[in-house]
Formats: sequence, C-alpha cells, structure tokens
Amino acid sequence: MNRRSLIKTLTLSLGGAIITTETLGKIANDTFLYGLPQNPLHKSNVKAVTAITIGAGSRGNVYGGYAAKFPESLKIVGVAEPIPFRNDRYAKVHKIPKENRFKTWEEVFKRPKFADAIIITTPDDLHYAPCMKALEMGYDILLEKPIAPTEKECRDILALATKKNRIVAVCHVLRYAPYFVKMKELIAKGAIGRVISVQHLEPIEHTHMAHSYVRGNWHDSKKTTPILLAKSCHDLDIIKWVIDKPSKEIVAMGDLTWFKKENAPQGSTMRCTDGCKVERECPYSAIKQYHDKLQRTRVLDVPTELKEKADKQKYVLEKLKTSDYGRCVYQMDNDQPDHYITNIQFGDGVTASFSMEAFTGFHGRRTRIFGSTGDMVGDMKELVVTDFKTGKSVTFKPEAQDVEGYANSGHGGGDWFLARDFAQAVAQQDAKVLTSTVAESIESHVMGFMAEKSRKTKKVEKIIV
Repeated sequence: MNRRSLIKTLTLSLGGAIITTETLGKIANDTFLYGLPQNPLHKSNVKAVTAITIGAGSRGNVYGGYAAKFPESLKIVGVAEPIPFRNDRYAKVHKIPKENRFKTWEEVFKRPKFADAIIITTPDDLHYAPCMKALEMGYDILLEKPIAPTEKECRDILALATKKNRIVAVCHVLRYAPYFVKMKELIAKGAIGRVISVQHLEPIEHTHMAHSYVRGNWHDSKKTTPILLAKSCHDLDIIKWVIDKPSKEIVAMGDLTWFKKENAPQGSTMRCTDGCKVERECPYSAIKQYHDKLQRTRVLDVPTELKEKADKQKYVLEKLKTSDYGRCVYQMDNDQPDHYITNIQFGDGVTASFSMEAFTGFHGRRTRIFGSTGDMVGDMKELVVTDFKTGKSVTFKPEAQDVEGYANSGHGGGDWFLARDFAQAVAQQDAKVLTSTVAESIESHVMGFMAEKSRKTKKVEKIIV
C-alpha cells in the first residue's frame, strides 16, 4: 500500500478497510490532521426544521447558536423561559414573535402544534414532563442529557417515543466530536487489535466543580440528578459507544470529601463578600472568579447593555451578595461527591475503569485503550496509536481550521455537529441519521443509575437494559 493510499485509508469514514497495527507501523512518527466528513445520510434539499426551545439558559443558547448561524437548517420559532432577561435575550436573537414567547413549558403545549421539534434544555428535573407532553403532541425532540432523573422515567420516554414513532435525540454530544469518532473508527478497523481494557478520566477542574456542583444548579442531587448522571453520563456513554460492547456489571465508589463545613478555613465567612479574611488566597473565591476575571458569568444574567468591564464587575458583585454563586464553597448545602470511580465489565471480557475527579487544574477527558496488538492514548487534542510489533506511533489530531465555527461550539465540535444531524433527521424523518437516539442512549443511563446504587450499597450491580 503506497503512502497516498494509507492516508486515504486513515481519513474519517463510516466504512473502509481494516487498519492493522502493522499498517500504522509503516507510517509511524507521522501526524495526521482530520475533520468530520459529511454524513452520507444528509440531503442537501431538505427544508429548515422549526423548533421551540424550552429553557433559554446555557445549553439552550448552544443549540440556539447553531440555529442562528445556520437558519437554513434549523429555525427557532418559539421559546419558554421563566427568567425575563433570558427570555428577552433569546427572543431578540431569533426574532421570535410575542405570541410565541412563554414563561413556562406548560404554556407551549396549550397551543396546537406549531413547530417540527422541541429542544428541551431545562434543569434535569424538568426533562421528563415536557418531553412526555411533546411526544404526546407529535413533536420530535432534542433532549439535553441526562434523559431524566430516574430509570423509570427514562424508560417511559423510550416507550412513548417508540409508540408514537417520534425522534428523540439525546445530547450525548461526544458521539459527534471528531476526536471520539476517530477513536471509534480506529478501534472498529482493528488498529490496536482486540480491545482488552479501557481507562477513562474526566477532570472536572476544581473551579468548574465549585461553580456547577457546589454552588450551582446541580449542588443538590436530590433536587436534580446524581453527579455521575449530570456530569458524566457522557463518559459512560462514550466508553460503551467506542468499544461497542454491551455492559454487564458495574461497581462504584466515591464521596463528598472536601467541600464541607468542617474544612472551612479559619477566618472564612458565609459569603466571599462578607469580609472573608482568606478570600484573596482561596482557590474557590467567588470574587476572583466572577468579579475579577468575569468568568462563568452567564449564570448571573449580566445585562447585554453593560459594555464596560467596571460596569459588569459592579453588577456581578451585587449578584454575589444575594445568589448562591457568592456563597462560601464550604458553607453550601451541597451533597454531590467530589471524586467518583467506577469499574465496568463489558461483553467479551472487556473491562473499563472510569474516574471523575474534581481536583484538577485542567479540563479535557483523558483516555487509554489497551489492545492485543497496540494501544491508544488521547486527551481530546490528539490521539496517539502505538504498534507493539514495531514500537512506533502515529498521532491523529482533529483539524484546527474551521471556518464555520463547529470546532468552537463545545465538546470538541460535538455540540453543533449534533444539532446539524438532528435537523437533518427531523427534516427527513429518519432517526438513522443520528447516533444518539434515546434507544441508543438508554444503556449508559442505566449504567449510571446502577453505579449510584452500587456506590450507596457497596455492592456490584447487574446492568439490565
């Protein structure tokens, strides 16, 4: 096989020849850039899909961002959002008429069906009810993960979607990221032989943990979902999807160790704004993150008319005095574990270990996959495949150039690639365009529920899909 043929073989595709470790060894020490090719199931002459967004927060704006960029593919025609600022902002971006703006999701369904699809990006505990109502009314659905807070509710959604023959795409966006698509392709083509085991790490990053799971919307697992579902059902799903084996058993351990009252430093106060004596040296200072650096301030709904940094900081400081985002991380009523490990037995003897860690200074999932004739190691920036026969390696990197903005849409480009495929699937009424339908995604949710059960009972749990 000549070099040109090798490069062609190594490009992303849905089919293609077997890629052996011997083949990789012949072109070792090279780096290959790649992108995500056009889905062969896409059609160029489909009409724009119309959608109503329920929940105009962070995730709603991600998929709304795709619609704003590609209105010929997806057009937002309605919004339900109880926070006036967010409702106004979303309606302005998408030019939504007054009659199609609602405070609650219930109001949307008092109207006869007036769009093709519903985008559900509400808090976790508000996924089930609007999803079931949307299915009853004949809408197709883009559903933010997790599907629902309980296993029964997840199975109810699957059953109703099947009965109504509707498309429900779950936002397991990692399945659409070029990095993980390449990983799955290489494994399927035999690049490291037979997969024996997997190690996977999600480094939440310490300030992200404090923001979302100590101070933020997911700090109370009883009101939302356990952190393994809320944050890492992505990861259980991607492990299962990449190795393409059924899960059998799972065992988990983890706890809330650090973000507790007994660990509060001497001199700390209930809020970072209350004259805390250690605030300037605290790695979790709300003032440093939200006020000084103006990071993650979307949750504080900073008015768009505030253009000057000083004006934004003044607004943020006032919000920190009254919202949970200004509270001391050691004084919250949080219960989510800050470290969590699971071990999973898959079919054909494949084992996997997954670790979710709060206390890291970096983002970006890390994965090691061990095969019979090679291994692969990646960090979402590059994937290095090593051939045992030659001892040489090949590096795969997602293409950096992206004039349309997909690469910067989030999750390695997966956010917008998912939105693109969802629009195509609805326009064609063909769920096969998607890789993350509710039927495909249910197993990783069951894995998550069983992991949480194992963590609490300290027993190995069977996974029955």
